[in-house]
Amino acid sequence: MVSIKHVAQAAGVSVSTVSHVINKTRFVAPDTRAAVEKAVKDLDYQPSYLARALKSKRTHTLGMLVTSSTNPFFAEIVSGVEEGCYRAGYSLILCNAGDQPGRQRAYLQTLMQKRIDALVVMTTNRDPEFQEDLARLNTLPRAVLDSEPMPNACAIGDDSLLGGRLAGEALIQRGHDRIGCLTGPVNHPRSHDRLEGFEQAMSEAGLELDPDLIVTGDLSAHGGYEAMVELLDRAAPPSAVFAFNDLMAMGAYRAITERGLRIPEDISVIGYDDLEIASYLYPALTTIRQPGFGLGLEAAEILIGHLERGEELPALIRKLPELVARDSLR
Repeated sequence: MVSIKHVAQAAGVSVSTVSHVINKTRFVAPDTRAAVEKAVKDLDYQPSYLARALKSKRTHTLGMLVTSSTNPFFAEIVSGVEEGCYRAGYSLILCNAGDQPGRQRAYLQTLMQKRIDALVVMTTNRDPEFQEDLARLNTLPRAVLDSEPMPNACAIGDDSLLGGRLAGEALIQRGHDRIGCLTGPVNHPRSHDRLEGFEQAMSEAGLELDPDLIVTGDLSAHGGYEAMVELLDRAAPPSAVFAFNDLMAMGAYRAITERGLRIPEDISVIGYDDLEIASYLYPALTTIRQPGFGLGLEAAEILIGHLERGEELPALIRKLPELVARDSLR
């Protein structure tokens, strides 16, 4: 294996000079720098990042815990985090925790053993022990997505209260007053906010949300299908449905069409997220857009800005959602 000593011998300089050139820690004369860079290239020298990490006490690595990177919205966020890391010369270690408390805690321990510089967390599981583990990492900079603020962490997400209001207003303006809701887990903060915002829009229009028209799902396509089947079984079909993410809206599409009902002629559907696939559904799905890639990119940039330049971690960042009107509403 080629070492820094081999590079120094090939370039005719000291080991410390090679180190300064590689790490850009001191001015080196252009001719000397060129000789070192040529030797590095000719010998195909790969610096020991472990040694550099031990010396600087930094690994230039972010860790990320996510429920599942196969979820299209989560995948967009992961892509944004990865882009932010790449731009800054950082690496990303991604762990799919599958919303399993034991797995979350095991992966968190693994990431700490890898000596990550900062952590991004996006899980829908609110396991108390996992939350306690996170809280104990009070010296590790963290960004939490779709979560509530915590010490030494930046909570980043969309304004789901506003998003729920936008969905409600869009349906009410089209004359709907009997509206079903396919929600996420009751303990999920963004799901709670979307329902509250939707209820506010109903209340301001002088309408009440029928509890029988609210069905809880797990924010998956299959969960949306099951929730819509339950909704259709328990009551007369509503004139419209608000699915709390686009995956659940996709499942609702199948359940509705299986009953011989048409979208939007019989039931209007509005989703949340604006996944790429939303515009390819038939009819194209009207939805509330939140910037998945942008949320991930900002999480990485905020953490790296804190690490590199000492920028303060904001406690809370809320992105504004917007209505994307397509063909699933009448």
